[in-house]
Amino acid sequence: MQQKKALILFAHGARAASWKQPFERLQALSQAKLTDATVKLAFLELMEPSLPDVVAELVQSGCEQIQVVPVFLGQGAHVLRDLPLLIEELTALYPQVNLQVSQAVGENAIVLDAIAAYCVSALD
Repeated sequence: MQQKKALILFAHGARAASWKQPFERLQALSQAKLTDATVKLAFLELMEPSLPDVVAELVQSGCEQIQVVPVFLGQGAHVLRDLPLLIEELTALYPQVNLQVSQAVGENAIVLDAIAAYCVSALD
């Protein structure tokens, strides 16, 4: 039997509800490409759901493999300090789950190339 997998797109959060819209589009685009996994959004602060709430929901549904993708442009304090603490707590709570964290999206060469192409196109 195949492991039940999930991808969590982890973002900062903001007070303005409209701030969430690009992340919801990213979630929908990602889910359309992943037919064998669930894609969820989670936020560090100011918005719901939180990362612990999403992980709890996924574990309760039988998920055994969870990949967290920080949708941050850089490796600031939230990615370097806050996220590892959350992951440590969640790993202790759910030792049966393979919980992994990817690099921040803004640190990935493919993402940076796409952003650079967009920025350069602004001059056209």
